[in-house]
Amino acid sequence: MKRPFTRKLFKWSKAGVVLLKKRMTTETMEDCEPPLFTFGIIADIQYADIDDGFNFKQTRKRYYRNSLRLLQKANEGWNVDKVKPSFILQLGDIIDGFNKKYDASQCALDRVLREFNHSPAVHHVWGNHEFYNFTRGALFSSLLNTKSMALTKSNQERVSDPDEFYAYHFSPTPNFRFVVLDAYDMSVIGREQASEKFKQSLELLKEHNNKEDLNHPPVFSGLEQRFVKFNGGFSQDQLEWLDKVLSEADEAQEKVTVASHLPVHPDSTDPICLAWNYSEVLSILQSHRSVVCFMAGHDHDGGYHRDASGIHYLTLEGVIETPPESNAFGTMYVYADRMVLKGSGRISDRVLAYPGNL
Repeated sequence: MKRPFTRKLFKWSKAGVVLLKKRMTTETMEDCEPPLFTFGIIADIQYADIDDGFNFKQTRKRYYRNSLRLLQKANEGWNVDKVKPSFILQLGDIIDGFNKKYDASQCALDRVLREFNHSPAVHHVWGNHEFYNFTRGALFSSLLNTKSMALTKSNQERVSDPDEFYAYHFSPTPNFRFVVLDAYDMSVIGREQASEKFKQSLELLKEHNNKEDLNHPPVFSGLEQRFVKFNGGFSQDQLEWLDKVLSEADEAQEKVTVASHLPVHPDSTDPICLAWNYSEVLSILQSHRSVVCFMAGHDHDGGYHRDASGIHYLTLEGVIETPPESNAFGTMYVYADRMVLKGSGRISDRVLAYPGNL
């Protein structure tokens, strides 16, 4: 006679129990309980039609052409899912800045967007490499401006002018809302040099970074490393807009996921990838009961943290530094009490219980 499963379970280590629970949850949940909806996530594709190279520090290999093939494999994965994703969340850096050097920015973008034609609706987040390739005005006029997919009153109230920030929110199904933020609203790469936001951003950078090349972090260690040219921050106007959107979500008892290219929690990323004024964003997120998750890219190693209020901070591994034999994309299964990430390749499976359901 076989021993009861529970006896065998308690002889295992605590880590083994956690892994078993995770495997049971992520592999069998869709058979037992259909999700309310699903969506795909991917970050830092950084495609360019050039040979493999290395990162800024010359320490990490980058697979520029292969990133397109990995996107193709991601599309194949999303399309064979039992439950097709309602949309894809592309977390920024869709093409690499090297395209600008070879006058290939539009050609590279067209190639990547053709691959996304095989996907459901795609919501694009803007990262630093978008601004290496295009001006803010050009981005607002491009297919990377997906704000028009979410024609809410709040989104329509803000006109896209050269000084505007790119942020919007949408609800794929009742009781759930997604907010896209502009992490380069305050920056020296996402703003015209004559603009007030550029001047304020440059002043802030030089206040914290005395290097001649502002792409190099300041000599100080720790969180000060975030004050580099390839990062940015959120203007006061955008923070007030975010606070208003989340207040409305609180009142409607919605569950909100916020997305940005830059991470905002120090424990979810390397400090050199952190948004300049991350603490202001955290203060807003943690003051609203509707917020369940913050998703970002930028740090190609990825990261994860859950704070004391139960909010999950998920930083997605980058496609660009993923070897050809692997991948880096995920599908999020959304339920009434949790989201479950099924990762591919470098991205781990995770169960993200909502605050109050932990």
